[in-house]
Amino acid sequence: MPAINFNIRWPDGSEDNCYSPSTVVREHFTAGDTLPLSEFVAKAEVALDAASNRVEQKFGYFCSSAMDQLTTIKAKAARYSDVENPTIEILSVS
Repeated sequence: MPAINFNIRWPDGSEDNCYSPSTVVREHFTAGDTLPLSEFVAKAEVALDAASNRVEQKFGYFCSSAMDQLTTIKAKAARYSDVENPTIEILSVS
């Protein structure tokens, strides 16, 4: 199963390289898109759940790395709860 990374820019300008065990995230994120933070987190949850489910279908177990990535995204997103209209930029999906 091909793993891919998606790179994002947070509201403070910092960047993260995020991991997905499946290309299914390409159905949810496109390089160059800018999303409201809440929408990004919701899409990340759907995308990484779907990626983990694909691993489960193929190998018989969920992908803990996908769930760890989602936990990291949610924790970092919480740091911006006081920022007015925070956005995330999708830098690349590869």
